[in-house]
Amino acid sequence: MRSGEVEPAWVPLRQVLIAVGEPLVDVLAAPRGFDVGVRDVVIVDPEEDSGSGRQGDFVLVIGARGRAAMRLVRAAAREGAAAVAVKVGSDQDARALRDTAIDCGVALLGVRPQVRWEQLESFARSAVDNARVTGEADVGEALGDLFSLAQTVAAMTDGIVSIEDTANRVLAYSRSADEVDELRRLSILGRQGPETYLAMLRDWGVYQRLRAGEEVVRIDERPDLGIRRRMAVGIHAGNQPLGTIWVQEGERPLAERSERALVGAARVAALHLIRQRAESGAAPRFRENLLTGLLDGRIDARSVADNIGADESRPAAVVVFTLRPVTAGDRSELELQRAEMTSLISVHASAYRRSALVTTIGSRVYVLLPDLPERSAASAALSLTREILAAAKGHVRARVQAGVGSAVPTLEDVAESRAEADRILDAMTHDLGVEVATLADVRAQVVVSELLTMLQGNERFRDSRLTALHDHDAEHGTDLAPSLLSYLEAFGDVRAASERLHVHPNTLRHRIRRAAEITGIDFDDPAERLNAHLQLLLARRTRRA
Repeated sequence: MRSGEVEPAWVPLRQVLIAVGEPLVDVLAAPRGFDVGVRDVVIVDPEEDSGSGRQGDFVLVIGARGRAAMRLVRAAAREGAAAVAVKVGSDQDARALRDTAIDCGVALLGVRPQVRWEQLESFARSAVDNARVTGEADVGEALGDLFSLAQTVAAMTDGIVSIEDTANRVLAYSRSADEVDELRRLSILGRQGPETYLAMLRDWGVYQRLRAGEEVVRIDERPDLGIRRRMAVGIHAGNQPLGTIWVQEGERPLAERSERALVGAARVAALHLIRQRAESGAAPRFRENLLTGLLDGRIDARSVADNIGADESRPAAVVVFTLRPVTAGDRSELELQRAEMTSLISVHASAYRRSALVTTIGSRVYVLLPDLPERSAASAALSLTREILAAAKGHVRARVQAGVGSAVPTLEDVAESRAEADRILDAMTHDLGVEVATLADVRAQVVVSELLTMLQGNERFRDSRLTALHDHDAEHGTDLAPSLLSYLEAFGDVRAASERLHVHPNTLRHRIRRAAEITGIDFDDPAERLNAHLQLLLARRTRRA
């Protein structure tokens, strides 16, 4: 640096990743966390013997892919690089590069194959420059997220909610058909509440208790002042107060689980307020992307654990939720219901574990539950899931189903729990009416579901004889295929199957004979019966899809 030049400010890697993020790069490792400083973006060539050349550089490795880039990753780490970006190639190469980065103590970013290097360099350099300029600014996600949270808490507590900052300014509030009291009305209008009442709150030590920790404080009503009963909880980041969530009682008493809901909501609100102070508008996706990477096996568990404050060596589990609309509706309505469900899940998960993560992938919402108790990990995950589903019944206008993956020994193994949770939910989608299940509950259904998926994806396994039976039903208006399926599901018990179909036993016997004539299948052969049963189940699944 020349005399007189000012050393550029270092920018936390977290801010750079939030700005660049998807769809350009995936975080594969961050062994020193996401607060390491970045001061510049540099490009290295595979012909060079060195790495970044300076401490704190964001290094783009151009011209070397996969294992061929390992030497440059090591070199960049030796010279103090904050992060290295590489096009990783195969999954095996990605794992090898990730292990190298973890050993060297440098963050590793996998660049998507379709991304041009000049595009990434431009984005990264802009991210660094913009982060320096806006690092002190109050940028963050829109207050609309806090309004959504307020509405969720209102639904869970049966109360009327407002969220305030430390200066008692209202940041967000819930909609309400109930009558609001004078304190809430004046607060929302931006004016002070009755000074007599506010003085009482100070004298009672309410504000002091709210600033001290996560205690939920109950405040009795004051009819003489037009003030109704309230509950409140402080919002904190560590020991630093960020604000307060207030719940006014409406026409109905506050729900029994209101205290637990408030604790979880305060933790979610803390994340919102912190992001407003320190991160860009894409910040809410950062933690979600970490969870997505962990579930997909792209990022190492230590990097995620360090970021969320979890113990990577303790048991963890993944739960997956999805909506089953009661009636057909437009897409915007479905998205609104899914947003309500996600918000409700986030509150409950955060109340249970501060380190819990929630993310949406496609139409499913995934919850990572880290730091589970050693001896009761599975029951703890199942208990929380049932609690969420019970809350959803009263507050989400659609049916919610959940698959609970088995508890795994460490955070590194959560991809296995996620895969199992998905398999369970897949089986529930097609064949089950239950709301929540573990693999022990639905093992047989999972096996059958996966067999049907294999058959569905391979035309060579389709049996044309059963196709002919469906064609006959369509042409002649008969019900031979569903009758045969009912007969097979009843293990050949004609009376039980006929009762299920509401037909005479002789009618069912005639239908089975006709099905045998049309298909040429010998239903006395166990293998033929099993094949016919699977083919008919597959046809039913296809019709329902």
